[in-house]
Amino acid sequence: MVLIERRAATLRQRLLTSLLMVVIVLTVLLGLSPAQAQTARSKVALDLQLVIASPITPKLNWAKDVNGMRMVKVLVVSNSTDPDLVALRADVLAKGGSVYLRFVSVSAISAMLPANQVAAIAARTDVQGISPDRLTARTASTLEYMTGALTANVRTYSSTNAYSGLDGTGVGIAVLDSGIGWSHLNMMAADGKTTRVVKAVDLQKVGDATALGVKDWTAGIDASASLYPSSKTISNYETAINAAGTDRSDRYGHGTHVASVAAGRGFYQSNDSTGMAPNASLYDVKVLDGNGVGQLSDAIAGIDWVIYHAKEYNIRVLNLSLAADSTETWQTDPLARAARSAVAAGITVVVAAGNFGQSATGAERFGTVSSPGHDPSVITVGSANTKGTTVRSDDTVNFFSSRGPTRGSYIDTNGVRQVDNLLKPDLVAPGNKIVGALASDKAGAGGSWAYLPVTYSVLSSPYGTSGQQKAKQQLLNLSGTSIAAPAVAGTVALMLQANPGLTPPLIKAILQYTAQPIVGANLLQQGAGLLNVDGAVQMAKALRTDVRTAVEAGNIAPGASLLASGKTMPAKTSTVNGQTFNWSRIVYAGGNQIVSGDALFTQYQPIYDHRLVWARGVARRATVTFWPVATGVPANTYIKSIVAAPAPNQSLLTAGVVNATSLAGTSSKFGQTGTFMPTATLSGWLAAGSGTTLGQGIIISEGIIISEGIILSEGIILSEGIIISEGIILSEGIIISEGIILSETGQTGVSSANDSSLLGEP
Repeated sequence: MVLIERRAATLRQRLLTSLLMVVIVLTVLLGLSPAQAQTARSKVALDLQLVIASPITPKLNWAKDVNGMRMVKVLVVSNSTDPDLVALRADVLAKGGSVYLRFVSVSAISAMLPANQVAAIAARTDVQGISPDRLTARTASTLEYMTGALTANVRTYSSTNAYSGLDGTGVGIAVLDSGIGWSHLNMMAADGKTTRVVKAVDLQKVGDATALGVKDWTAGIDASASLYPSSKTISNYETAINAAGTDRSDRYGHGTHVASVAAGRGFYQSNDSTGMAPNASLYDVKVLDGNGVGQLSDAIAGIDWVIYHAKEYNIRVLNLSLAADSTETWQTDPLARAARSAVAAGITVVVAAGNFGQSATGAERFGTVSSPGHDPSVITVGSANTKGTTVRSDDTVNFFSSRGPTRGSYIDTNGVRQVDNLLKPDLVAPGNKIVGALASDKAGAGGSWAYLPVTYSVLSSPYGTSGQQKAKQQLLNLSGTSIAAPAVAGTVALMLQANPGLTPPLIKAILQYTAQPIVGANLLQQGAGLLNVDGAVQMAKALRTDVRTAVEAGNIAPGASLLASGKTMPAKTSTVNGQTFNWSRIVYAGGNQIVSGDALFTQYQPIYDHRLVWARGVARRATVTFWPVATGVPANTYIKSIVAAPAPNQSLLTAGVVNATSLAGTSSKFGQTGTFMPTATLSGWLAAGSGTTLGQGIIISEGIIISEGIILSEGIILSEGIIISEGIILSEGIIISEGIILSETGQTGVSSANDSSLLGEP
């Protein structure tokens, strides 16, 4: 305990020293006033500040010396009411920079700037924050049986390849990853000949605008353009990124496996690798290269593409089995904001929690959830170890799976660092040695296998060598939260097939409420518990099918009935493989509150509005604007902009909802209370009728969230001396990426159990 506290104090001192150095550089070297320096410090991401202050240019993908001047690639997030950001783009050019892209999911631009001009851009009143264009990376059937997909409520098989029930038909799942092996038999339709990969696009070059003919690291260029539907600009853009029919569509091998877990059709061979929704439509949005690495701007451009085409293709689910290092709060982090915009557009976003739950020395690490998993609107998924059985009672949480709470932070107006401390992950799903499709070329040739099976032969060896596995049928197993996430994404497709009217936050609430708590794991390790497909589908079938349309039309009132005509609340139990268990009855709300009770699903709760996000004292509502009707452009199809503002006065939760936060009590790791309480314990209390029923609900009144005293404070969510350990506080330029660790010196200063998160645990 004393050692941990000393380490925490040392890290805090190093961080303060680094921040002091940044302020000195901003005031002395850049000629800013103290007030301007404070503005820059509050708006510019910490890792970017440190690069600006560094005496030498570090070796990073987003920093480079060009003609003797340090240049940085950044994302500039704006609060301007001008969706085209004309003035901001002009100022970037005037200061010797270039504009690569203007995004839709975030009011932001991807740009290159001289490092010594970042503070000047940050000082603009229409700039909310500036982040470096960080690297993103992958988080590195038995599945049907153990998740509860094979029950009468979901689907049943009459033979090895004939089934009836839910399979995701008609629902589109977009996979942002390293590509999808579209010719693999797992990706085929029932005829075995037609690929279910409907569209494939490659966003790898877009972040630097090279796909649009712009030379990289060149100043004085504004390559951003308005993507008006049916215009020549959008046509040229789609042509530039089109990747349909590519010979080697996934050179890394991660995206293909992820897609097969979500929607693979693998019952044609004895090693059944069928995924959760074996007839869902797949959309390949490539944002990672052959080494599993990409840029932040690529990922956001990919999310933009999904948002733009979501209604056209009925893309209802977005899987992000990738992450970016980030010290930023969810409120300003660009990737989190983009994911949040996708939710506002009605897309359920499923995200890997990260693989940083265990240090290289084997110590458990809390506060390690990556971006965008730290955003309150997405479904953040941790990894469970099924022990290779279909029995759920022996399941555990993987050591590598990232733990909460979230640790994004910001500097408030008083110069004080404020930490988000939100409850995450939301739930866990199977993510240990999961069998799925192996990526090769379009002919399935053994000599063209992707990087992962070639580099780690142990992943594919259980299913034969390249000469033994049949073409287009090759398999491997992978582990990690990135494999757990698509299990949830596929489940969401089944829920939407059963009930197309569900909204993203309602889906998340259902998944949490119906989850099965893993014995011995706490709220920060497993969230509400283990994915329960049977329960999620039961609950989805019990609810109205017009919720989403009613929410978007504004004609559903708080407290209105959510149950479908003739339906009642399910029994709150599931039976999977002969084992009957209670649902968790736990739902996270407001970032740090736990709620429960039948009222969550018998009555409409305003938090189910997908345009609303609420976390602690912050509540914001997004406005979604569509391109106007024109020739060949149907109404309300292509989104033009998504802009968020403080939410108006309204209720958030209604009377009748059960407050379970007070049951957990004050957080103590050693006392196993508060956020460290075993999920099963809290769930058992709720099943027994414990908890306080809200009499007035939770409301926003003149910008203040009134919550009957159940908002958790910094000291309750996180005890600094207990949770902080080496590598959790990001300092001295250390950058954590999902499976990638970089520092200014090139030395590994922080590490995680990456081998176990790729190869699996016992």
